[in-house]
Amino acid sequence: MTGGEIAGLLAAGVFAVLVLLLAVPILKLGRVFDELRLTIRSLNNETVPLIDEVTRTVSTTNSQLEKVDGITTNVSDASANVSALSSLVASTVGQPLIKVAAFSHGVRRAFTGDAAAPGSHRAERFGPAEGPGRAAGTAGPGGDRP
Repeated sequence: MTGGEIAGLLAAGVFAVLVLLLAVPILKLGRVFDELRLTIRSLNNETVPLIDEVTRTVSTTNSQLEKVDGITTNVSDASANVSALSSLVASTVGQPLIKVAAFSHGVRRAFTGDAAAPGSHRAERFGPAEGPGRAAGTAGPGGDRP
């Protein structure tokens, strides 16, 4: 054997060892890809039913919200009707009741002869005869009439 042949055999041996050393990580990487493929497949199999369930839940929620919207509209209409009815009752019954109460109070005071409450002051017909702005002895409006 010549020196070139020995160098060729030595290079072939080194190349074979290099291929063996590189084959180990490549085989491990192949196993990682297999596991990754299985994980993605199982994730896909579990995700599809979950998405279907979420879709059903959202559609059910939308139908319930439509019902609640209808109920809210009805309650709003009923509230407006009650408000209008309350205003109508207040205007048709309230004002006459106030007038009847005032009339009955006046009649009761007339029959019982109640005078003005102590401490209350009634205005003079033409204002005070004497007071601020009037000199003593001067007549007020209409005071010079007989």
